[in-house]
Amino acid sequence: QVQLVESGGGLVQPGGSLRLSCAASGSSSSIYAMGWYRQAPGKQRELVARIQSIYSTVYADSVKGRFTISRDNAKNMVYLQMNNLKPEDTAVYYCKDERGSGYWGQGTQVTVSS
Repeated sequence: QVQLVESGGGLVQPGGSLRLSCAASGSSSSIYAMGWYRQAPGKQRELVARIQSIYSTVYADSVKGRFTISRDNAKNMVYLQMNNLKPEDTAVYYCKDERGSGYWGQGTQVTVSS
């Protein structure tokens, strides 16, 4: 069993930055791909970024050049550094362990507004 807990969300002004963290516990996630997804009100959940290793990352076109995904396998942590945030980045952000059918965290709210 895998448990994922996200943190770091909040309210930020346009152009600001946030760093989301995902703490994994239970069965080690270090060998599996990990992803950050988001879901805005009335929209489907979408992939934001995925990391297998430092040499294997994928980003949604809408966040390329602004967001960076990273992981610390020793600590079983995954991070999402979000810079130059825009109002359209407002959503609940979820961490996902991509093994099998996947494991999801409970989500953390990010609101970008002036």
